[in-house]
Amino acid sequence: MRFTPAGLPDTVIVDTEERVDARGLFARTFCEEEFASAGLPTRFVQSSVSFNAHRGTLRGLHYQVPPKAEGKLVRCTRGAVHDVVLDLRASSPAYLRSISVELTAENRRALYIPPGCAHGFQTLLDDSEVLYLMTEFYAPETARGVRWNDPLFGIAWPIGNPTMSERDATYPDFQP
Repeated sequence: MRFTPAGLPDTVIVDTEERVDARGLFARTFCEEEFASAGLPTRFVQSSVSFNAHRGTLRGLHYQVPPKAEGKLVRCTRGAVHDVVLDLRASSPAYLRSISVELTAENRRALYIPPGCAHGFQTLLDDSEVLYLMTEFYAPETARGVRWNDPLFGIAWPIGNPTMSERDATYPDFQP
């Protein structure tokens, strides 16, 4: 695997190293030793999947606060998504900055999102699916979100007028 800093502190792109032959390909997507050597978590306590039937669907931006702040390892297993990470760690030199990474079934790329960062994505193709591994158990009482189009963040989403939940669409403006 190749580990590449993604532009925000502790945020890492994880690329597979594929072995290709006449049968197809084989690639490792997780190795405890390699993740530890790259400074990434090696324990994930939950896994979830998000299936999205329509292009332009937007989910996020979500995070959990302490004591249940979670890191996430996300990978698109079908279709393609525009994945966004927003740094909400007040002590971070990248506070309130965001990055985006295209995750697709074809590029098999994963993205590690550290605790304290909000995460969201927009589907670029119909029938897109995202697999999440989380470092902390879901705790509804610590779940939070920020609005996808809050002008403070200036996030450029690729598809206007997204399909989204009422909750995600109506988060209030962020108050730093």
